[in-house]
Amino acid sequence: MDASPAASDNDYSAKDIMVLSGPMGVRKRPAMYIGSTGSSGFLHLLYEVIDNAIDEALAGYCNSIVVKLSKNNDNDVATVIDNGRGIPVDIIPKENRPALEVVMTSLHSGAKFSDKIYKVSGGLHGVGLTVVNALSEFTVVTVKKNGHIYRQQFSRGQPVSQLEIIGDTEEHGTEVTFMPDPEIFGNLHFDSGFIKERLRYVSFLNPRLRLRFIDERGMEKDDIEFYSENGIKDFIDYISNGKNSITNPIIFQWKEDTIMLNIALQYNDSYDELIESFVNNIKTEEGGTHVIGFRSGLSRALVNYYSKNVEKGKQDIKITGDDIREGLVAIVSVLMQNPEFEGQTKEKLGNTKIKNIVETGVYSNMSRYLEEHPQDAKNIINKITSAAIARESARKARDLARKRNAFDNMILPGKLADCIIADPDKAELFIVEGESAGGSSKQGRDKKFQAILPLRGKILNVEKAGDERIFNNIELRTIISALGVGIKDSFNINNIRYNKIIIMSDADVDGSHIQTLILTFFYRFLRPIIEKGYVYIAQPPLYKVSRGKEVFYCYSDDELAKKLGELDGKANVQRYKGLGEMNPEQLWETTMDPEKRILRRVSIKDAERANTLFSILMGIDVAQRRKFLEEHSGEVSYLDI
Repeated sequence: MDASPAASDNDYSAKDIMVLSGPMGVRKRPAMYIGSTGSSGFLHLLYEVIDNAIDEALAGYCNSIVVKLSKNNDNDVATVIDNGRGIPVDIIPKENRPALEVVMTSLHSGAKFSDKIYKVSGGLHGVGLTVVNALSEFTVVTVKKNGHIYRQQFSRGQPVSQLEIIGDTEEHGTEVTFMPDPEIFGNLHFDSGFIKERLRYVSFLNPRLRLRFIDERGMEKDDIEFYSENGIKDFIDYISNGKNSITNPIIFQWKEDTIMLNIALQYNDSYDELIESFVNNIKTEEGGTHVIGFRSGLSRALVNYYSKNVEKGKQDIKITGDDIREGLVAIVSVLMQNPEFEGQTKEKLGNTKIKNIVETGVYSNMSRYLEEHPQDAKNIINKITSAAIARESARKARDLARKRNAFDNMILPGKLADCIIADPDKAELFIVEGESAGGSSKQGRDKKFQAILPLRGKILNVEKAGDERIFNNIELRTIISALGVGIKDSFNINNIRYNKIIIMSDADVDGSHIQTLILTFFYRFLRPIIEKGYVYIAQPPLYKVSRGKEVFYCYSDDELAKKLGELDGKANVQRYKGLGEMNPEQLWETTMDPEKRILRRVSIKDAERANTLFSILMGIDVAQRRKFLEEHSGEVSYLDI
């Protein structure tokens, strides 16, 4: 018998080549255009539409943007309205189609490939609206222009109606409504917290631009406006909120060729650095050449001032970049033509020219500021010197501690109930509140891949503690030992023993407090673990609903109301106050079973939100914390007293 492959298996020819043009290619490989089909890519669709409206504001034709969220059955619908010039609706001769239809259905189409219409813009590749359209079950675009109201509808990248005039108006602008396609994204929902933070910083970067956010999805309508009169000055005040600043806000604004730079910085008495960077209003999460230039220029200016103004006998400790940036909050915003982002999601700037421009500008401006403001200069130098001394002392202390430290010689803590699997990609670690809940979770877990680490009470608040207390704290050392990654200078994420770390605490105020303490520790000392997406929060049920032999678990008040409606209110409701109220079987079924549980991945996509909240809620400023609680007390839906 002939054992060679069938002829059809070897018949690879031109007929096998697929050409997916326009929206079809986007639907086939969506992650190429939006990064992922998870929550970040889902949110990126809305950001693409918002960025187009912001580009109209940058061009000087728009002073009002409205972002509205609503529901279509269980799916989110987003609408973005601006009062800009409106997307062109006239016919493109070569295409013999309205410009609006071309923009919505053809990749690499738009007005941003030259600097005639938009001097600077966030949308550069001409794919934004096309991608949004391609990945949406429906998209409706309404344009007010030329005295008329135009509308056209699309579905999954294709027009389903002709462009038509539906009315007359003297107004102008664009309205885009779309529903992300459940076939692509499943049952994802827009995170209103991230959207509000984005609109907030856009308002800071564009003084006197009004941005309104309306969320109609919940039982109560959320309607908030963002507006800044002073721009980047208001921004630095915002991200410094909750910190004890030791300098005035330092603002630099200058222009070189066609590049406009806005820099704001301020020092506080904390130990962390926070730099928020933007290019044409797009937040560059991973920084880039503009941030490299800023850091270099700032270091040069301060090292130069330090060498000239600090007595020779006090310069024994070498100053490092980390010392200079300790307690620094800064905003680096660049407006420029033709920025070179790395990838469609625009998280890192690559233009090499920008580094030297920013570095030179920051160096000259900061050097002048230090000479003209001696008190601020003195405070910064004292801060840098203290940081250098503390760093050297901490290094010596860590060297000594390493010789006896449990997590350096990889001795696992006795209270850890480890799993059988040694592959980090398949192993899970549950950090559990309390010994009793830890006992139940040990009995209810799957020993093959689930490890349990019970904690005794609340861990140390690291926001208020120095290195020595942190290194000596038993609970924190236990966590580090279990993870296997080390800390500070010895930190190595490649040694991590679990790629899924799940914080499991009671669904009450104390449980939330414990979550916050643990997250504060991870955020301040193990941030790469969060950035990798390894940290999760388990969501135990709030209620057990039973009717006869039927048992249901509800994870929110809305879910409870819906279930009681289905049961006509004829049911017994038990409110869980702690994990210890559940037996091992219930704990597995509701909170630990990968097939049924609800986990929330911890993200620091918007670092200033986490940074501000950690500083206010966990820091030493009691008055600031009281003010925050008073302002937000009305948002509490359940308080366990």
